[in-house]
Amino acid sequence: MTLAARKRCVAGGVALLICLANLSTVVNWLEKIGIVAWSQHLCDRYLTGTAITVIAALLILLPSGAVVAIYAKRCRVCDALLLRRGKYCGECGSRV
Repeated sequence: MTLAARKRCVAGGVALLICLANLSTVVNWLEKIGIVAWSQHLCDRYLTGTAITVIAALLILLPSGAVVAIYAKRCRVCDALLLRRGKYCGECGSRV
C-alpha cells in the first residue's frame, strides 16, 4: 500500500467520523422543522403496496439504457454518431 493510499484511508476515516458525529444533529434539525413528519405522511398516503409493486415491475420490465449504448457508436475517423448496426460510416464511408 502506497503512502497516498494510506493518506486517503485516513482522510476517509476522519471524514466518516465527522459525518457520523453530525448525523444526529442533522436528524434533530430535520425533525424540528417538520420534514420527518411530512415525509412519513407522504409515505403513508401515497406509497402503498400497489405503487411499490408497479414501480418494481416497471424497473424490471423496461429496458435499461445499455440497449441504446450497444447500437450507438462513434466513427473513429470523422467522430460522427452512428445509431445503426453497420460496418461503414454513413458520413465518411470508413469502416467502423
